[in-house]
Amino acid sequence: MSKTATIAIDDKKIELPVIVGTENEVAIDIEKLRALTGVITLDPGYKNSGSCKSAITFLDGEEGILRYRGYAIEDLAEKSNFLEVAYLTIFGELPTTEEIQKFENDIRKHTLVNEEMKGIIDGFPKHAHPMGVLASLTCALTAFNPSVVNVENADQMYDAVCKIMGKFLVVATWTYRKTKGYPLNYYDNTKPYVDNFLRLMFELPTEPYKVNPVVLNAIDKLFILHADHEQNCSTSTVRMVGSSHAGLFASISAGVSALWGPLHGGANQAVLEMLEEIQNDGGDADKYLAKAKDKNDPFRLMGFGHRVYKNFDPRARIIKKAADEVLKELGVNDPILKIAKDLEEMALKDEYFVARNLYPNVDFYSGIIYRALGIPTEMFTVMFAIGRLPGWVAQWKEMRENKEPIGRPRQVYVGEPLRAFKEMKDR
Repeated sequence: MSKTATIAIDDKKIELPVIVGTENEVAIDIEKLRALTGVITLDPGYKNSGSCKSAITFLDGEEGILRYRGYAIEDLAEKSNFLEVAYLTIFGELPTTEEIQKFENDIRKHTLVNEEMKGIIDGFPKHAHPMGVLASLTCALTAFNPSVVNVENADQMYDAVCKIMGKFLVVATWTYRKTKGYPLNYYDNTKPYVDNFLRLMFELPTEPYKVNPVVLNAIDKLFILHADHEQNCSTSTVRMVGSSHAGLFASISAGVSALWGPLHGGANQAVLEMLEEIQNDGGDADKYLAKAKDKNDPFRLMGFGHRVYKNFDPRARIIKKAADEVLKELGVNDPILKIAKDLEEMALKDEYFVARNLYPNVDFYSGIIYRALGIPTEMFTVMFAIGRLPGWVAQWKEMRENKEPIGRPRQVYVGEPLRAFKEMKDR
């Protein structure tokens, strides 16, 4: 027998269906609430509202669980690679050897970006924020790929996925090359996807570039850990924009803009800015740990705790090891990174932070890795976007294939009631 929830409004009672997910998540289906009662719900920030049913990602913040398509993030990070996880996230199953080879080869068919895109990137000043440039370039790809994807045609959908996977990586790295004043690199179709990322970013025409396997492993894991994260701000934006039947490139561009915000993808950038603030003030980690515990002090310790995870961020456990390996491999002597390690060690032992589950999160460790690699702070969110691309694509694809209606939230109007118009002379 299916469950129902009873809602009483004045003297009227209605029964609403209760939906139970595969991991026993319970939701009251209020789709017909307004039609039956004339009443809507008010939920600022949608913290208690489910916008869709999704089969992509399961997240349990209380228990520190993250799974893509039923697979534990720990297993995927240890045993898989980013392109396999991208395939899993988008198409629902881990690929066979033949499927992943075909997927990578088909992505390679679309890695060449139209040369006219260089004219667009040349129009930006050198100091333009890479995320603003990336959002613009992603949307501009629509002009060079104007055909509308028929989501009911599996071949067209697959081709669209391969196209954006190929081109987005290239234009994302171009945003870095622009800020450095370097010539723009091209994808090398003889090399794997994440290897290409490192080469696109760092290879110079004056000398050969050799991929460091420790660095490659860390970047691959970071991309996997960021691949999807349920209905966060940028993902919800991609679904919302896509619900109007806007194209894939335009929807992903909107997701990039949403990710740019410091409360979302900009969190790892905020970590480094905080560390630089501590360094400029003498580098005393103890002082800032005390400031973080002082409720009367506005200082916030960035990169500790998480809005969703009330336990240890499962992604942080994985990437902490990779961060330690990168620092050891590169032998980086950076006072900023020393402050980060000091804060980490002290906070993990401090009763105040332990009692409140304020552990270092994935943004803390990703910032450390990017800093060690010499990636500028303003590029951190671009790195996040590259990893999150498969999730955005998967969510857009799922939303369109499920024929979800156009997103149109309601509101409670609190403005002026009807007023008589005043002539200019009476104002």
